[in-house]
Amino acid sequence: MRVQAIFNRDGGTFRTTDMEAYARHAERVFAAAGHHLDCDIVEGADIEMALHRCAERTDLDAMLAGGGDGTVSAAAGLAWQSGMPLGIVPAGTMNLFARSLKIPLDIWQAIEALADGDIAAADIGTADDRAFVHQFSAGLHARMVRLRNGMTYRSRLGKMAANTRAALGVIFNPPEFEVEFNVDGVEEHRKVSAINVSNNRFGENGLLYADDLTGGHLGFYTTNPLKPAGVAKLAFDILRGKLRENADVTEMTGTEVELHFPNVDRSINCVIDGELLPMDRDVSIRLHPGELKVMVPKVQAENMATTEPAAA
Repeated sequence: MRVQAIFNRDGGTFRTTDMEAYARHAERVFAAAGHHLDCDIVEGADIEMALHRCAERTDLDAMLAGGGDGTVSAAAGLAWQSGMPLGIVPAGTMNLFARSLKIPLDIWQAIEALADGDIAAADIGTADDRAFVHQFSAGLHARMVRLRNGMTYRSRLGKMAANTRAALGVIFNPPEFEVEFNVDGVEEHRKVSAINVSNNRFGENGLLYADDLTGGHLGFYTTNPLKPAGVAKLAFDILRGKLRENADVTEMTGTEVELHFPNVDRSINCVIDGELLPMDRDVSIRLHPGELKVMVPKVQAENMATTEPAAA
């Protein structure tokens, strides 16, 4: 199998890694497994262009993307559009997609697992035609990301500290807004502090990522309007993996979600796979079951719909 790797040298763990040595190691590991791997190491500012070029190639059997959640999300959208299988090396802070796919979070172990892995089919979502592998969110999460983006940090620990400060800012000033939604024909109008639409239901974990990306459904979560104490309790329940026990959270599932924000204006944002974006008054969210081909460890492939072996 011929594979092209695109590594974002500015992505989390890669910042403190000898990337030339890592690339040579990856090429040796894939060669030992019977594949041909070429590695490109690019700056963060150039990562999107490099991923585009890779996805457009016709001489590849798969692409490998290494970096944080933003890099991985962009690569997944391009791989889905081109039909090219995607492998990911988790080098970011949260690495949520890698966790869902059961890819080792250690970048050296990840290469070993992927080289000896299989290609399987995973679900992928779109919000107004923008692909996402993790979630779309509005309200609490978007406000936290906006506050964090206004802070300065230069390391993974710095980002985590910024997240903490931003979370405290949201606790003391939670948003409240109206939404009209339609989930597979079920319509409601509510006031909420948060909306989350996930690629399959969240698992019982403190990071809110799906345990299974082959379920064929979206998770849809609304949170009642909250006061500071309610936000603090919600954060505590999330951290202990008990989101569903929180009385202010309602969960539904479906394959299509239509959102209408009657009072939205230009200052309102959403977050798609960690990226803060402007939010329109109307948002259409769809799931595309099994349309993303992913490279996963062999043990994980047993739990997913394997489409073809990764062996040469």
